[in-house]
Amino acid sequence: MQQINNKMNKHIAKFFNYFSQVESHEIMATLAAFTMAFVLMASYFILRPVRDAMASDWSDSELSFLWNLQFFISIGIVALYGFIISKIKFKHVVPIVYSSFAASFLGFYLVTKNLNDSIFVDKAFYIWVSAFSLFHLSVFWSFMSDTFNKEQGKRLFAIISAGASLGAIVGPMIPALFADVLGVDNLMLIAAIGLLMVVPIVLSIYHLKEKQLKNNNVHADLSQFKLNNSWYSGFKAVITNRYLISIAAFILLYVFIGSFVYFEQKNLLAQYTRPQRAEILGSIDWIVNSLTFIMAFFITGCVVKKFGMALTLSLMPLLLFFGMIVLAFAPMVIVVLAIQVTRRVGNYSVTRLAREMLFTQVTVDERFKAKPVIDIVVYRGGDAISGSLFAALTETLGFGLLVVSLIGAFIASIWAWLAMKIGYTYEK
Repeated sequence: MQQINNKMNKHIAKFFNYFSQVESHEIMATLAAFTMAFVLMASYFILRPVRDAMASDWSDSELSFLWNLQFFISIGIVALYGFIISKIKFKHVVPIVYSSFAASFLGFYLVTKNLNDSIFVDKAFYIWVSAFSLFHLSVFWSFMSDTFNKEQGKRLFAIISAGASLGAIVGPMIPALFADVLGVDNLMLIAAIGLLMVVPIVLSIYHLKEKQLKNNNVHADLSQFKLNNSWYSGFKAVITNRYLISIAAFILLYVFIGSFVYFEQKNLLAQYTRPQRAEILGSIDWIVNSLTFIMAFFITGCVVKKFGMALTLSLMPLLLFFGMIVLAFAPMVIVVLAIQVTRRVGNYSVTRLAREMLFTQVTVDERFKAKPVIDIVVYRGGDAISGSLFAALTETLGFGLLVVSLIGAFIASIWAWLAMKIGYTYEK
């Protein structure tokens, strides 16, 4: 008990120490950045349950097609964004990006509200929210790097990040509590208004950057987005480096398991109405984000140190292996939702941290060339492949939940073996 009290006191002291590091001329800019992060994440987590609630209305083949389309659209958007930031000043890009997304979601609300048959619009919305999820935080943190200098970032980014964490907790509460009352259309409107609020915050931060922070010479490093020769050479690094191949395979297997759980969740939720699904999915997001926030303070930091990389990386695959076995013989909504919560909390608070640490064992050149390929191409490509595989198993071969869950358990066992192998390689 004494150890628990000491650990809590340590984290509380650390929490207050964060805020004591804000200097007087930085208060307004930090508060504005905190608010922007909060609104962005809250808006996204209002949209996410709306998007995922739509999926249960479609067959596995239809959803698989959307995931394949999403893969190519994501790469196209990365290319387009890289072109735009090479031609336009970054200070103009940020408000354009967020105002465009806000206008698009407002447009979806108006079209959906006035259409009786909105299947095509729903599918476009599903893909567009996925595109938004790919960019909104990346652009935000590039914006922060363009606003605060390196020394300020070390002191202030933890506080700003807390705004994102708070938004991720508050946002899903809105669909969880009010989706059935408001309807999913009005949730789109609320998220669109939230994103519109971001634009004046962006403009005020630029003003504060010049007038109070005096950081006129600070500019973000946007090389990660620009499609130059080094970006393309990342493919070669992933293909030729055995260690990077193993990381890419780890990500691919993670995506496969996530896709299997997502499709099974989609099918089991089909019995509910769309607003009811949004409430359930919003509740899951709230539970996941709250648990992740708590674990980040009290558990995550010591997991790798105490258990080692091999066990840390294999922890989630092993839990999901047993979860898929349980689901095979108890095909109930509560089981698949429990697996989904476990998978996402484990990924956000443990697996992702360990996964990022793996990149410390490659050269700086390989890290910056190969990581975008793994994070975007491998990840989104894994979505496309696994979605097609699931659709083939259920609709082409006619397998039921029992067989599909057992196949998922087999994939999880391979993932656990690979995770253990990578972990031992890292530790050596």
